[in-house]
This record gives sequence, C-alpha cells and structure tokens, in this order.
Amino acid sequence: MGGTRREVPNDPGRKARILDAVLDVVAESGIHKTTHRRVAARAGVPLGSLTYYFAGLDDLLVQAFARLADTMSEHYRDSLERAATRAEAEAAVVELVCGPEYGTSREMTLIFELYGYANHHPQVMAITRDWLHRSRESLHLHFPERVCMALDVLIEGWPIQRVIEGAPLDRALVAATVRAIVAGLDPEP
Repeated sequence: MGGTRREVPNDPGRKARILDAVLDVVAESGIHKTTHRRVAARAGVPLGSLTYYFAGLDDLLVQAFARLADTMSEHYRDSLERAATRAEAEAAVVELVCGPEYGTSREMTLIFELYGYANHHPQVMAITRDWLHRSRESLHLHFPERVCMALDVLIEGWPIQRVIEGAPLDRALVAATVRAIVAGLDPEP
C-alpha cells in the first residue's frame, strides 16, 4: 500500500532516550549550553528526530524536567510507602536527606538548574509546584499536613546545604531534627 504510514515507530524508545539525553546535557553543561546538536549527539539520534518529537528546545527542557520530577517523586513515594510505622517513616525521611539514592550529585545539579529555569518559566514552575505537592502527599501517608510541610522543606533544603558546603551531612543531627519536627508539631498520644 503506497502512501500509508507505519503504525509502529521503528525506534519506540527514542523519545525517552532523547529526554534522558537532555537531562544528561543539562547536568554536564547547564541549560545555557544545552543545544539541539548536543542533545541529538548524546541520544545517538539524527538531529531531525528532535523536531519530530518536540516543538523546540523549550519543549525539550519542559518535558525533560517533567520526567525528572516524575522520577524523583516516584522514588520519594516508594521510600515512604515502604515504611510501616511512624518511626520507619522518620527513618525514611532521614534516608531521603542523607542517603546516596535520593539527591545524587547529578540529581542535585539538575534540581539547581530546574529551580533557576522555573524562576523564569511559568510552565516549569508549575511542574516544580506539582512536584512539591506530590512530595507532601507522600509524606502525608504518615504525617499530618503541618509536619509534611516542615519535613519537605528539610528534605529539599538540607541536601542543597550539603552540595554547597561539599561535606556529608551529620546523620544523627538530621535524625534528631526530624524527630524534633515530628514530636513538636504532632506529638503522638
């Protein structure tokens, strides 16, 4: 049949690979040095693939940051869903702040880039705001709203301090702070 379009793409993982490449380029070079050419080269796809899947560089960045927020939110949620008790939930929060799996060096670099870009881009700000709400919903599995807000600020802020200071966090201090926040804002009966 001449003139018909194939229903199945010949490279079904290409769009995801491109989005991962965008995040790699942003993490390595920053948003200001992210170009179509760098992304295509990193993804190992023809340059034209980018315009097939995305309206432009802005669309690439928006979708890549949405992917980052989704991935980080899933990990955050999984960590808290595994907790069966309040004490385990507090330990999960400490692990989110101090552990090696959440807020890796690459992720922290991407978060810095996301925050800077969101400050000037309403659509990325909306993605960032949605991520914040999903984080609080995950914390709400174990804690009331006021505690969720305080813990989320702690989870966001302390890793930033770690990166800026270039030193590991004091896990005992983080755990004591988490316990103090929980006990101070919602003492168990």
